Amino acid sequence: MNVAKNIKKVRAHDAICGVLYLISVGLTFQTGNLVFLYIAVAVGVLQVISPLTKFCPVYFTLNKLMKDTDPMQNGK
Repeated sequence: MNVAKNIKKVRAHDAICGVLYLISVGLTFQTGNLVFLYIAVAVGVLQVISPLTKFCPVYFTLNKLMKDTDPMQNGK
């Protein structure tokens, strides 16, 4: 069954988004440059609008890499 593989895809998505948030905050603290917070804002905006548009760049990439799982948020 694909259920376990689909769970891995969801966890990978959450991990990638979480890492992007942490990188954004870390770079902001390390450099003092608030421009790096735009990364966190962009990821947040994409996560908020993805249920409406049914498109997520992270899931798009994971759908290509994990072909043996069910496609998620692929625009359908």
